[in-house]
Amino acid sequence: MKVSIITITYNSESTIKDTIESIINQTYKNIEYVIIDGNSTDNTISIIKSYGDKITTFISEKDNGLYDALNTGISLATGDVIGILHSDDFYTNNHVIEKIISIFNNSHADAVYADLYYVNKNNTNHIHRKWLSGNYKEGMFLNGWMPPHPTFFVKRTIYEKFGSFNLALTSAADYELMLRLIHKHKIKLTYLPEFIIKMRVGGKSNISFKNRITANKEDRLAWKLNNMKPYFYTLYLKPLRKIIQLLKK
Repeated sequence: MKVSIITITYNSESTIKDTIESIINQTYKNIEYVIIDGNSTDNTISIIKSYGDKITTFISEKDNGLYDALNTGISLATGDVIGILHSDDFYTNNHVIEKIISIFNNSHADAVYADLYYVNKNNTNHIHRKWLSGNYKEGMFLNGWMPPHPTFFVKRTIYEKFGSFNLALTSAADYELMLRLIHKHKIKLTYLPEFIIKMRVGGKSNISFKNRITANKEDRLAWKLNNMKPYFYTLYLKPLRKIIQLLKK
């Protein structure tokens, strides 16, 4: 199986090396690495180019935001499976892709997800929060559940069948995508009970209380776009799960 990993960058000079090296050092070698840059003005582009042909596809161009760039990456990907690793993130070890593909081969899953560490941006050994996903059961989205999107590996045929990111959303397009694929279309999902990614704290939807309110409104819109209705408590449980993760740290 060929795996396409997509990274989106913009002025990521301080973190992009960690991201790239966590991919090119994987024991699984059938990896197509696609980087979409948004016309960075710092050292990001020169760092990426220094890796030469270890980067399969590299484009630097103006885009209409993160999800637009991700859609470009998905459209260029030729792998059987597509994963996304943001430029602030990196894999926890060199065997991650090998394990992910083993699950795809053994379970015939449409998508595989795992667990994620939120870490301090300056000291990545300091764990800020643990996102322990757990096994999925049908209907769990109604109880505020979602898997960590960076751990979400999906067969390319699923994107071709059900579409990629909805650009009507600016901060919750990843939530809408997984809601659509998992809850609405009921793709076959398999869980790898392992922390496979370290993500530096400071995600777009969590930076401020104002952004959290915006994200909650977009979560509600995600259900509406799919002609589905959450329970009255669904979208309150979603951020509550994050608070519980912090308390369990």
